Amino acid sequence: MGLGTSIVLKANGSTGGTDMLAYIIREYKPTYRTGNLIVMIDIVIIILNVIFFKKIEVGLYSSITIYLMGKVIDVIFEGVNFTKMIYIVSDKYLDIADKIGEHVGRGVTGIYAKGMYTNDEKVMLWCVASRNEAMRIKGISKKIDPASFVVISNAREAFGFGFKKE
Repeated sequence: MGLGTSIVLKANGSTGGTDMLAYIIREYKPTYRTGNLIVMIDIVIIILNVIFFKKIEVGLYSSITIYLMGKVIDVIFEGVNFTKMIYIVSDKYLDIADKIGEHVGRGVTGIYAKGMYTNDEKVMLWCVASRNEAMRIKGISKKIDPASFVVISNAREAFGFGFKKE
């Protein structure tokens, strides 16, 4: 279901179902993801079905199917190459940045920051990488400075050198 719906949606078509309502909502809220909208609308329909027809088992199976369909749509639309953002705060930021460039091949940006608890001026490293590279970067940081503060978060998309072209 997810693959078929994705093919139709990629061609700017509609199955005439909940994806039509998702298109209408995206006209007003373009930041919403199509897969998530379809899942939310379908969940509302499933809940109403369970309330009115008292078929809980059908509702549970339908929920699982709808969730998986939404995930497949998201993977088709956004790909499987999820991008990560890594923030590193360490006094050994120069060594860490050098090793990331040398061993991972990613550029690192230094951002001047101020620790509000300690009132110390610091350099925070910021790097965008793939999921596997993010784990290697974390390892490099912790090996050089076990006390480093590392935050890894999801980035929806990354465009530019080493990433997708628009």
